[in-house]
Formats: sequence, C-alpha cells, structure tokens
Amino acid sequence: MGANLDLIRSTYEGSSEDNGRNLLAALATDATWTEAEGFPYAGTYTGIDAIIAGVFHRLGTEWIGYRAEAHTFMEDGDRVAAFGVYSGTYKATGKSMTASFAHLYVVRDGKIVSMVQYVDSHMVVQAI
Repeated sequence: MGANLDLIRSTYEGSSEDNGRNLLAALATDATWTEAEGFPYAGTYTGIDAIIAGVFHRLGTEWIGYRAEAHTFMEDGDRVAAFGVYSGTYKATGKSMTASFAHLYVVRDGKIVSMVQYVDSHMVVQAI
C-alpha cells in the first residue's frame, strides 16, 4: 500500500471524529470537492471552509447517524478511489437511506487536492 492510499484510508476507518480530523489535516488549502449532480449538496466547493460549510456541516446537522463506510480502496499513482455505502436518517422526514458511492481523490505532496463523488443520489433524495 502506498502513502496516498494510507492517507485516504485514514479518513474512513476510524470514528467519525477521527475521520473528520484526519480529513481536515489531509485537505490542501485550495482543495476542490465535487458532490454529484442530483445529490442534495451538488456542486463543487473550493477551499477547506467552503467544503466544511457546504458539505460536512450540513451532513452533521441535517442527518442522524450519517455514515460513509468504504469497503474497497484502489490506488493508481496520485489517484485513490474509495467505494462504499452511505447510510443515515434525514432528520426532517425521519426516513432512512443507504446508497452506494465511489469517491475519486487526487493527492499531491501528501495533501488531497480534489475529490469527485459518484453516488446513487436517487436513494438519498428519496429520504429527503
């Protein structure tokens, strides 16, 4: 396993707090984070503050028990892919969901410079 794979793995395999702390430390200051079209938070967020406000704050406040559990990782040079399943309950509706995802990261000099999400957003939208 390479250092890039280890870096990405560290953002999925601990407690939610550990994963969040590891992700914050791993993000480049000008990183881009792209949520898939059709996903509730669709769009590209640039910079750590925008990523936290646009994605992670919302996940933490709008969902109960939201998780991204990765089951497979693949590394190809500076690219790392994580495949897994989202789960959680949307607070406003009380509806639960599970949805398959793939995340494609680009890592440079030990920092995440981009992430692109691929997801079955229909399953998430149904919960909302």
